[in-house]
Amino acid sequence: MNPLQTFIETHPRLFVLTGAGCSTASGIPDYRDRDGQWKRTPPVTYAAFMYEPATRHRYWARSMVGWRRFGQARPNATHHALAALERQGKVELLVTQNVDGLHQRAGNARVVDLHGRLDTVRCMACDWRGARHDFQRALVERNPVWAQLDAADAPDGDADLEHQDFASFEVPPCPRCGGIVKPDVVFFGENVPRERVAAAMAACRDADAMLVVGSSLMVYSGYRFAHAAAQAGKPVAAVTLGRTRADPLLALKVDAPCEEALAFLGSAMLPDSPAGVPVTV
Repeated sequence: MNPLQTFIETHPRLFVLTGAGCSTASGIPDYRDRDGQWKRTPPVTYAAFMYEPATRHRYWARSMVGWRRFGQARPNATHHALAALERQGKVELLVTQNVDGLHQRAGNARVVDLHGRLDTVRCMACDWRGARHDFQRALVERNPVWAQLDAADAPDGDADLEHQDFASFEVPPCPRCGGIVKPDVVFFGENVPRERVAAAMAACRDADAMLVVGSSLMVYSGYRFAHAAAQAGKPVAAVTLGRTRADPLLALKVDAPCEEALAFLGSAMLPDSPAGVPVTV
């Protein structure tokens, strides 16, 4: 039994926090390198999206191109392993910083989408909400030339469209009031809804230990839970590639791809999957 398996077996009620490293095997790029630094320009901020029309046009143009693949992403072995862990009754709550909904598609039911979901859009004036797939159709109808472009994938459904003049790109308004439509996700500079933080903190208090999967915890919205768990004397284990903000707090660190480190969980659900892969601790 490897150290991660021992950690999970020893602590029957886990508070699980996941990040971008869970979804890279599904074809969704992550933001940070092994040292926790940005690999690319940081994501658009809430203020820029809301108050700079040029930024908003650029965001939606890149998102329209990126959504064609992001919207088709499927759960990978990491998602299935964590769903198996929940079915075994070992997950108090899974809190994800991802906005792709892949944990739910893999079968997890006890999930808090800390930063929201990209498959829903909302009006910032009247709070109308709609499906991202429907909004995609509206984007394509207004921008047929842009819909023919292709570009490399970027994190969270974005695409690397460079050297384009986004002034001609048309963004559909809210169908109810004509207001600004935004993905129903938390942008940088925007607060995580209090009820999500409260639900996550309550589960963190009730859990025996915390398991971090695929997150560097560089953003405070995720780091706060590791800090709270450590302050309460609960052991924290992390499965991720490279440095995390919480390294001094960790009882166990597994520096390996998530799907390899958690393979022993996936094999419990998928009889034909490989046995646990050795990891470096």
